[in-house]
Amino acid sequence: MEAIEAEAEPGELGFDAARLDRIGRHLNRYVDNGRLPGVSVLVTRGGQIAYTHRYGHRDCERELPVTADTIYRIYSMTKPIVSVAAMQLYEQGCFQLKDPISRWIPSFAGARVFAGGNVMAYQTREPASEVTVHSLLTHMSGLTYDFHFANEVDALYRANGFNWGPPGNLEETCDALAGLPLLFDPGTEWNYSYSTDVVGRLVEIVSGQSLDDYLAEHVTGPLGMVDTGFAVPPADVERFAANYTTAALAARNFAGNTGRSAPSYLPDDPDLSRTLLDDPRTSAYLAPPKILSGGGGLVSTMGDYHRFTQMLRNGGELCGARIIGRRTLEFMASNHLPGGCDLTACGRALFSEAAFDGVGFGLGFSVLLDPAKAQVLSSTGEFAWGGAASTAFWVDPAEDITVVFLTQLLPSSTHPLRPELTALTYQALV
Repeated sequence: MEAIEAEAEPGELGFDAARLDRIGRHLNRYVDNGRLPGVSVLVTRGGQIAYTHRYGHRDCERELPVTADTIYRIYSMTKPIVSVAAMQLYEQGCFQLKDPISRWIPSFAGARVFAGGNVMAYQTREPASEVTVHSLLTHMSGLTYDFHFANEVDALYRANGFNWGPPGNLEETCDALAGLPLLFDPGTEWNYSYSTDVVGRLVEIVSGQSLDDYLAEHVTGPLGMVDTGFAVPPADVERFAANYTTAALAARNFAGNTGRSAPSYLPDDPDLSRTLLDDPRTSAYLAPPKILSGGGGLVSTMGDYHRFTQMLRNGGELCGARIIGRRTLEFMASNHLPGGCDLTACGRALFSEAAFDGVGFGLGFSVLLDPAKAQVLSSTGEFAWGGAASTAFWVDPAEDITVVFLTQLLPSSTHPLRPELTALTYQALV
């Protein structure tokens, strides 16, 4: 196991050590009062680890502590990895971003847009444009998520077998998505959705490999991400963290059972104390999944995701392994929303793993456009994403900072962990 410890004194990297320690003290309170099971955080600057902190339990019921090699469900932090995989194939001339996805998944040729009605009887119309690779990578495809509970289209998803997750394997799921109405004309709005699952299927079709094999050969393998995959091997079950939800969601049965579900919202006046959702000894992650979900299926460790973020920070290369071209990565981490707008201007006010004000979106990452409008202490150009179990990462090219935060609590909207962690990191700069 690779050591995950500080590589330099904080002061050598431009941090005030005493102020940086506020991160741990703040996160520990979440654990001590029963809101989080355990926490692990890593902060780097200039490619060197400035700060690490681990506290609490990976498995509260068995009193097993958080360790450097604890395995976590990273849910939507899968999306940037799969987006990088797709852009590798773009670099090889395998497709153009303007290409319609129906070229590889023919069922999308018949996609139509929801035009009124309800789940029992509804109307559709021809889309003004087709679903393209670009609209999938940017979540402007017109697809949605069943767990938004915001409109008749996501209700149609639930009525057609999408229940906190896809109804079949990756091929079947893409065909099912293509057969349901789009929420809007592709390319005109932003909506968090199953888009990256379709991107994962594109990777399979173009490469001729299953998504897990492709990632192992071309992304996670070259980066030395030895604990990142779609299932937890039997030999590693001891390191696998338990997953928790809030008592409020458990009481209302919103969180589903012990599978790979990822609820995204809370009821009013919730009980925020944590309760067990997925026991690591009986978890569905112990067996191969029915779907290789490019949108949320991976597990990983702090060491592995740190290697991924260092590749991003280093312009697409790590330890001699060139994963993606520098210019390609810069393109991915730039805002691709229409007219350079932010998510507030062209996104629907639904759950996502990013704030909306002052935040744009690229090809697999959120992109911070205006820290003042976002009301967050960070840097223009920061690119980031998070996962449904309250995990998060960001890369800040301006300050040359990367941060990875791992815990296991569904949903990620339960506590304001990400803005708090952002402020705690940047207030320590000198």
